[in-house]
Amino acid sequence: MKGKKLLLLAVALLMFAQIAQTLYSPALADIGQAFSVGPQQTALTLSVFFLAFAFGVVVWGRMCDRIGRRPSMLAGLVLYAAASAMGLTVSTFNALLVAQGLAAFGAAVGSVVTQTVLRDRFRGAQLAQVFSVMGIALAASPAIGLFTGASLVQVFGYRGVLGCLLALSLGLWLWCLRDLPETRPQVVKAPALFETLCAMLRDRDIWRSTLLVAAFNIALFSYYSLGPYMFQRLDSGAQWFGYSGVVLALGSGLGAWLNKRLLQRGLSGRQLIQVAGAIMLLGASGVLLLEQGALFVLPMLLVVLAFGMAIPNILGAALINYGDRLGTAGALFGLLYYLLIGGGLMLVAWGQALGQTLLLCALLVLMLSGIKQQEARVTSREGGGTVGKDVA
Repeated sequence: MKGKKLLLLAVALLMFAQIAQTLYSPALADIGQAFSVGPQQTALTLSVFFLAFAFGVVVWGRMCDRIGRRPSMLAGLVLYAAASAMGLTVSTFNALLVAQGLAAFGAAVGSVVTQTVLRDRFRGAQLAQVFSVMGIALAASPAIGLFTGASLVQVFGYRGVLGCLLALSLGLWLWCLRDLPETRPQVVKAPALFETLCAMLRDRDIWRSTLLVAAFNIALFSYYSLGPYMFQRLDSGAQWFGYSGVVLALGSGLGAWLNKRLLQRGLSGRQLIQVAGAIMLLGASGVLLLEQGALFVLPMLLVVLAFGMAIPNILGAALINYGDRLGTAGALFGLLYYLLIGGGLMLVAWGQALGQTLLLCALLVLMLSGIKQQEARVTSREGGGTVGKDVA
């Protein structure tokens, strides 16, 4: 399979995992009405999604090392389709949460297996460039997800969203059946799961990358979780929340484009993460000041821009020391940060405070990137001017 065709399929699979999350957001208010539950309960659907996604990442990451990348992907997409069909038939909110959890477990295959396939084919700076290209393509995901979800909810209610996701998963399954190659090396080391986990838990760079990924994602998805109700309080419907996704996609696309250009100009991933943290802090401050009116979407652009700049650099460098066990290490890395994202979004649902959430996330990013910068300087002095590896 040619490289361009592989990248196109990889973009579609990564977009699916993101669209599966954002497409659901405009349906939260309709779900609340359909099942007679409040904002805090409906926001739990996103928390359940991320928690189930976390465990799915471990299972599919492990499976792609054992049975291969291709069969794992096909199995995960089948599970997602079945869970979406289940969601169309349930009559209670708890049953809907179960369907959402199963769907998220299946959707995780699109993230961890796709990233493993890319890491199989690309290395080093080339991999960072590939992730940057992915970031530019993924910038369209929020716009597609929010706008399409809002339009479907307007006509069909939340079931329209589930039906669309069912169709998408079946279409991707057919595409993968036809075009997805098996990229697993002929000789694959299958390390013990807990051996790898223990090594990663002792790795400070892994923890730093995990917290950074979690902070940026909590900031982004707190908007998707709380946004529908903020627009509702402003007497704007789900359609306007959908339109906001188009605006935010501009910020995401600009962030990914800036990241790619600045990498080409020689800036390190660590430096770009620090810049992204400062931009997110500025955006969070603006949201905090303006969240009583619709103009809060404008500083939210800066938060999304920061996400687009930082995430490719964090993901591209996080597993640099685990090249002999990428599937397993990628699975455990995903487990760690998705658990943090799910737990963080539970707190977001409880607090219902977007501005404060963004501010805390921005401060955490600046603290973590500052610690890394300080360690790099110490390494440089101790090594006689040779700076250690640049890990996000």
